[in-house]
Amino acid sequence: MLNLELYIVYGAFFGYLLGSVSFGLLLTHLAGLNDLRETGSGNIGATNVLRTGHKTLAMLTLIGDSGKGVAAAVLAGYFWDFNTALIAGFMAVLGHNFPIWLKFKGGKGVATSFGVLIYTAWPVGLSACATWLLVACMFRYSSLAALIALSAAPIYAYFLMDLEQIMWQTIGLAILAIARHKDNITRLIKGEESKIGRN
Repeated sequence: MLNLELYIVYGAFFGYLLGSVSFGLLLTHLAGLNDLRETGSGNIGATNVLRTGHKTLAMLTLIGDSGKGVAAAVLAGYFWDFNTALIAGFMAVLGHNFPIWLKFKGGKGVATSFGVLIYTAWPVGLSACATWLLVACMFRYSSLAALIALSAAPIYAYFLMDLEQIMWQTIGLAILAIARHKDNITRLIKGEESKIGRN
């Protein structure tokens, strides 16, 4: 029987590899579009795919990016245990943000984070998604919505969940989101951030 350390290593490795699959790049490439990294913000996520004018591709990217977070956690939980599922889910977000195939230059990991949270702590995940939707509708900034939603996730976890592991996971995802959005934060402060629906 594998010991706990190997469970963690295998789960983390599996989660990272699954998370590093870039649905935005794959789908836009299959559609014959220009390299997504040379379009709009240069990000590989659904928001930048939307800037190509292809709403269907953006929706598929959103489903794929969030789905790989769910899949990483589900499969790790099935083959190992819940704690390994949490680790695999977090590593899927890291894989999306720093994919080895793209020289560690990936996306922001928002959709993948939501996918992980919806599976591992669905009350927190749904609350974070609702927060994103509310802020996005009010201010039209995807980055601001992501920052507020994922920063609020630890608060939701505190009131809605009893597991300490979930709290640490949400804190980790929030810190990672803030770090990955540092340029967006600068543009938001300067009033230069692009709004949803605009290039």
